[in-house]
Amino acid sequence: MLEPYLRPFEPGRSLQEQLRESLLNALLDGALLPTEPLPSSRKLSQLLKVSRNTVVLVYEQLMRDGFLSAVDRRGYFVNEGFVRHQLRVRLQPAPEKWFAAREDAPDWVRRLGRRTVVEQAIVKPRNWRDYTYPFIYGQVEYDEATAARWRHCVRLAQTRAHMQSWMDDHVMHDDPLLVEQIVQRVLPRRAIRARPEQVLVTIGTQNSLFLLAQALAQPELVFGMENPGYVDARNIFAHAGCQMRPLRVDSQGLVPGAHLHECDLVFCTPSYQSPMGVTMPVYRRMDLLERARQHDFVLIEDDYDTEFNDLGSNHPALKSFDDSGRVIYLGSLSKNLLPGVRLGFIVADEALIEALRALRRYAYRHPPMNNERTMALFLWMGYGEEHARRWRERLAPKWQAISRALAAQLPQCRSTSLPGSSLLWVQGPQELDARALQVHAARRGVLIEPGDVHFFEGVQRPTQFFRLGFGAMPLHQIEPGMAALGAAWRECLGA
Repeated sequence: MLEPYLRPFEPGRSLQEQLRESLLNALLDGALLPTEPLPSSRKLSQLLKVSRNTVVLVYEQLMRDGFLSAVDRRGYFVNEGFVRHQLRVRLQPAPEKWFAAREDAPDWVRRLGRRTVVEQAIVKPRNWRDYTYPFIYGQVEYDEATAARWRHCVRLAQTRAHMQSWMDDHVMHDDPLLVEQIVQRVLPRRAIRARPEQVLVTIGTQNSLFLLAQALAQPELVFGMENPGYVDARNIFAHAGCQMRPLRVDSQGLVPGAHLHECDLVFCTPSYQSPMGVTMPVYRRMDLLERARQHDFVLIEDDYDTEFNDLGSNHPALKSFDDSGRVIYLGSLSKNLLPGVRLGFIVADEALIEALRALRRYAYRHPPMNNERTMALFLWMGYGEEHARRWRERLAPKWQAISRALAAQLPQCRSTSLPGSSLLWVQGPQELDARALQVHAARRGVLIEPGDVHFFEGVQRPTQFFRLGFGAMPLHQIEPGMAALGAAWRECLGA
């Protein structure tokens, strides 16, 4: 019986794709008998109100894939070979006993030990797009021009000339074209010079940090990082067994001082301090680097977001001043482009990159090479620079709009971030509970991110901070979204 499987078509997906999906569901469920023909293309097209060609193309594709067979003058039937295979699968013994709880099952809590402890982390709802006003950081607004260019590069990567570069297992190595683009196009924008041997491609910054923790962490190693700071970096190195040291930050980022001298590794975000969004001035970067030289510690620079400060200079990366190899540089290729692509890279001394490359081999060898080649083509064709330009042009008016709206709707609050950034780090009055505000805001379709998770544990975390990301918000939604947040604010504080 085919009719229950013929659901209404969804907008945004091709008719062929949806019809094929419906027919396959009916086939796999055994709803189509092998002795009865499927509805004729004419009858099915009339029933679904679609072109007859659409139905014919789907039938022919299912026949090529072995699901259907054609009989002259009778039509399309379920392939008997497919039916026999399904019967063999369904006649297998039921596997319920494989999943039943047993008294002699391993005690995983004991075996995992401290690794069962789950540190508090940033939680982003999977359905964040269902909110009317999702002020969430780390997501981007859909950009049709970028999407079209990415699709073009995906198709280009599938051509024979390019497939030969990625279809093989590269074991330990990356796509040479992508490494070339990183060295020649991406790093020079941050005033960094590097050789290909000093670059390792990863599947995002979290993966970069995990590899570094696996390679460098030791029980006695002292890991210093900004407080508040990047939650994932803190959790990754704490899980690796390091001794954690919170480091003070102010309106100019990490504060250099003698408290750094006891650290072995220092993690910092000079370009856009995470989560505050402020930029470290050059004199502090030079001071930080000099202290690293004098007191023999290593710096991990997470340049997760290039600087889009429209009212100031784009300071060179900390790594650009480094001639001693004490700065390990982490970059992202997809954060402001297509976050789900998950591609990043590490730039460091060749000896460290060689060790990380060997470590990466045991984890996953290398990122998917088709993705590496697609990204390489995207950068090679100049699409990366064009996307960055449009990104900056979109962010500037958004930042101005949300800054004005914050002052109007939440005058008790103050924020830190620079013009052109994609977030506001907001500090409310001492009595504010940002998690309670989050609940009140969600009822009005507003999604915000409480800031307490960014602070170290051990002392009472401040509750009056929250973050507003607006990279994924259309400009016209920012003002009404902030008005709704203002209403939630007054409700939360009982005003």
